Amino acid sequence: MPTERDRAARRRRQSAAYRRWRFAIAAVCAIVALGAGIVVGRNVDGGHPPSPRQATRQQVKHQREEQPVHFTVSASGDLLIHSPVWERALALGGGGHYDFAPELAELRPYVADASLGICHVETPMTPAPPTSYPIFNTPPALAQGIKATGWDACDTASNHSLDQGQTGIDDTGKALDSAGIEHTGSFPSAKAQRNNTLLRAKGAKVAFLAYTTDTNGIPPPHPWSVNIASPDRILAAAKQAHKEGAEAVIVNVHWGGEIVPEYQSQPSSGQLALVKKLVASRFITAVIGQGPHVVQPIENLDDKFVVFSEGNLISNQSPAAGLPASTQDGLVALLHCVADEHGTRVTDVSYVPVFVSHPDYTVLPVGPALKKGEGDATLLRDSYDRTVGVVGTSEHIKPIPKQLPNG
Repeated sequence: MPTERDRAARRRRQSAAYRRWRFAIAAVCAIVALGAGIVVGRNVDGGHPPSPRQATRQQVKHQREEQPVHFTVSASGDLLIHSPVWERALALGGGGHYDFAPELAELRPYVADASLGICHVETPMTPAPPTSYPIFNTPPALAQGIKATGWDACDTASNHSLDQGQTGIDDTGKALDSAGIEHTGSFPSAKAQRNNTLLRAKGAKVAFLAYTTDTNGIPPPHPWSVNIASPDRILAAAKQAHKEGAEAVIVNVHWGGEIVPEYQSQPSSGQLALVKKLVASRFITAVIGQGPHVVQPIENLDDKFVVFSEGNLISNQSPAAGLPASTQDGLVALLHCVADEHGTRVTDVSYVPVFVSHPDYTVLPVGPALKKGEGDATLLRDSYDRTVGVVGTSEHIKPIPKQLPNG
């Protein structure tokens, strides 16, 4: 039987053998590395080896240098579902279900044909009976109408996000999930809020960030229930999205009454102050917004395009409701982007003036509607003139069509 001394000697021999084996393996690895032109732990140029994320960025930059990617982001205004809007959807569904798709169908060429379509869901959606202003609840079938129109993702942060509490936020997300629509701005958990929404547009990775400036005085049930806009919060999220590989960062801000009065067609000082801080960041590509229920200008600030407000996309607001005629006006903004070796930028913005036709609540792109003889021609022309008069035209900002047909 081996003694304790014998066992100790055997352990020493095994340990020595292991050290010789480990040294041999390290030597082989060093020879292979040198043969490949690599110094272990460093590049031959003296720098540290690239991390997987850095390597990916370098690869993407090389790809964009060889073949730039051109893509278009479509963004539109408030889906503000007053009772006449959902009542019409119920009639379109034969009285047995809600069908919002026909009200939005004429937008499809400007949404589905874009590389990436973004919408704004103003009001929460739950299975409870629908309600209108001032505390909204929208039939979840709206999500199917959103899908049918061709939108890929929606912003759910607005001053009405909390109208149905956390339940409204959760159910809105479930309705959009069921329809296969990405969404951000309001969340079911802290973890969900931390996860940036990254989308693809012709292969380019686009981050979509969404915020509201206020919630009509309703306190959030949780700190993570809805994104409240602040420069530091937005800039931090944009930087994080960049670290996660985003080539472009689109920021949507819903402007509540605490920052701009309703029906004001020019940006307020509060809007301008926030936007100027955002466009100064190299991590932010463009800013889009809605909230005051009317269109506001599209401007180029610090070489970044800002769509201050797209107005209402669909609602019951109108002169018949005692409100300005401009509340029936809206626009679909088309951000024309290029991703190349220098980064991603918006080169031009075109916009489609739209008009909500009452009492059928069909959203009409003005130019095509006039050509097809749809709607009231006088109202459509007046709407186009109002929108273009506010939003403006320039070398890189143009309405579609540039001029209305004679008639």
